[in-house]
Amino acid sequence: MWLPSYATPAERIGRTLIVLTAVLVLLFLVLPLFVVVPLSLSHDPFFSFPIEQYSLRWYRDFFANERWLTSIANSLVVASATTVLATTLGTLAALGLSRPDFPARRLVMALLISPMIVPVVIVAVGAYLFFGKLGLTDTKPGLILAHTALATPFVVITVTAVLSTYDSNLSRAARSLGASPVSTFFRVTLPAILPGMVSGAIFAFATSFDEVVIALFLTGAEQRTLPVQMFSGIRDQINPTIMVAATMLLVLSTLLFVLVILLTRKRKG
Repeated sequence: MWLPSYATPAERIGRTLIVLTAVLVLLFLVLPLFVVVPLSLSHDPFFSFPIEQYSLRWYRDFFANERWLTSIANSLVVASATTVLATTLGTLAALGLSRPDFPARRLVMALLISPMIVPVVIVAVGAYLFFGKLGLTDTKPGLILAHTALATPFVVITVTAVLSTYDSNLSRAARSLGASPVSTFFRVTLPAILPGMVSGAIFAFATSFDEVVIALFLTGAEQRTLPVQMFSGIRDQINPTIMVAATMLLVLSTLLFVLVILLTRKRKG
């Protein structure tokens, strides 16, 4: 929010310094991420700066390698299934928590968002021990369920934020006009909370697609996701093909971030 026209020179200078500092800190944190892009275009078989020759060599190697393609397919399947489950469960949980007569609301909310607070390695160990007894380790369903537990809190938070500004009188008006609870939800409530659901779904997809610790515990060779394949590549043999995968993750994260910003602006507008 910009300062009003009657702000003093000192206030304007202070505002400028704060904005400049924030921009410099942001650049300091973000710019190193984009180093992977020129490295992925290097012709050299090792990491070096400055880059003497640019080439698509490692992109061809990436898309010709069955292990990388399989890992991308696994990540897309797991992230898509996780998004559907997390969005459904998170929306239902947010709708229940938004009711004024819901018992122990704060306790239930704390339990729902606990996967965001507890270190992910603890979640991974717990999931491994629990799913091991159910025979779900080294399977995609086990990884999907674990990622759903990790991604659902994002949906709960975003949908709850939208519901905090939702006028419940709209639902009462629909019910008084003869609409059933299901019809009221799909025709009145759902359009109002849809931006929050979509934002939560985007966060859930990004969380699942980028997660590596839980995937290391719960996946075998056939269920390797892209981050797990990258981790294995760094551990076994480093070559610029990993930079291609990192570039793809960077582009995907940027696109999802832009999409969330557009949805937020649309909701506010």
